[in-house]
Amino acid sequence: MSTSRAVPLALIGWLVCVELTSGVLQGWYVTLTPDIARHLDVTDADVNWFEAGQLLLSALFVPILAKLGDMHGHKRMLLLSTAITAAASWWIAFAGDFTSYLIAFSLQGAYAVWLPLEVALIFDRGRRTGVAPSTTRRAAGLLVIALEAGAILGALGSAAALGAFGDAIPPTLMVPAAMVTLTFFAILWGVPESEPLPDRRLDAGGFVLLALSLLTITSGLTFLKIGGLEAWWGWAVMALGVLLLLPFGRWVLGKADPAIDLRVMRQPSMWPVQLTAGLVGVSLLGAQTPLATYAGTDPSLGYGLGLDATGRSLLIGVYLLALIVGAGALAALSTRIRPRLLLIIASTLVGVGYLLLVPFHLEIWQVFACMAVAGIGSGALVGALPAAAAAAAPRGQTGVATGMTNTTKTIGGSFASSIFAIVLAVGAVGTAASLGGYIVVWIICGVTALVAAAALVAVPRLAFADPEPVVEAVPGATPAPRS
Repeated sequence: MSTSRAVPLALIGWLVCVELTSGVLQGWYVTLTPDIARHLDVTDADVNWFEAGQLLLSALFVPILAKLGDMHGHKRMLLLSTAITAAASWWIAFAGDFTSYLIAFSLQGAYAVWLPLEVALIFDRGRRTGVAPSTTRRAAGLLVIALEAGAILGALGSAAALGAFGDAIPPTLMVPAAMVTLTFFAILWGVPESEPLPDRRLDAGGFVLLALSLLTITSGLTFLKIGGLEAWWGWAVMALGVLLLLPFGRWVLGKADPAIDLRVMRQPSMWPVQLTAGLVGVSLLGAQTPLATYAGTDPSLGYGLGLDATGRSLLIGVYLLALIVGAGALAALSTRIRPRLLLIIASTLVGVGYLLLVPFHLEIWQVFACMAVAGIGSGALVGALPAAAAAAAPRGQTGVATGMTNTTKTIGGSFASSIFAIVLAVGAVGTAASLGGYIVVWIICGVTALVAAAALVAVPRLAFADPEPVVEAVPGATPAPRS
């Protein structure tokens, strides 16, 4: 059965618009970072706090909104998160100081829950057809294509808008705010609601403990990024956050309808997916800044590509295009290759792409080729992981399962970003990081992806696949011989 027949084509079309907007948000502000820093009269280093704040808030937003989606309807929470994102985007456009911009940009991180909620919506619609897993994977691939296309559009459009508005920041930042506002009405009018299970309760205590744990872990990572490996307080805060997971675990195991059902998360079809999301987050979210800085490093040092801003944007563009290819492959192959094997292949491509950078990093074509390989694998995983989590989750926990793939990915990316900042600072040559630091980054990215591929081997062979059709026996017919 095709995706369009299992799930209304109009629903996928509206959700594609949502992910296009999500991509624009991710590409728009990054391109304008130096201009925003000058507008707010802050240093380039201070801008790092914006990303840190948004990652932290998104890690807190996603599991709560996803759980509320399971309880009250995924469309309702999609609307709520879009309203928060729209309000924050308009605030960003008019923010004139560091603190206001930091708060607004952090709140904008509510859009991180869009993809998990969309996957849950699609899975809910497809559940009645018997082909929900394959339908969701194919649709997720299309959503990721829209996401990455939006990122490219945002990167190009922001520069064009800045020039059109005479380098004025406020009107330039009103463009994505207007897009998010229109997206709210697109969801309101075009997206049908899912069918949540009745008589659900929000486990507020469990979410408070989870929020405290995530807050302390990510705060510790931020302190390590600022103070380096010798910042013992960063390690202490991070250890405290990990310890807080113990009372959280005891709490939710004693609840009939917990914030996060650890019984579901430890199933062999679920824990490898969540682990993979965290490990792939290392390269997907943590390695992009090192890639950009390496590409801009002066080759006179014996390494680096010496690319200017245009060249670096081309490298990022090739990577984004590879993500689109990977997402397209997911959509095309979702019914031809077993989902477990598809995940293993995608994770392996990420690992191979980064490990190939260790011997092949001196020529521009080598770096472009390696990032293309890693990008294809990453593009497939971005859509396949939440779809796999949805297929492995029982009814009533689809949203929170897909949301957890985003949360673990964010934690993995935050951890990697902090570690990479420390690694690249060791042995730095002036303002340039050492070659040894870059090689360590690439090895970490490659090995974590291959560990994810190995973990996925533990997934049952037929996990995430559509159920086999039941063939009714015909009276008087001779049973087929067993192979």
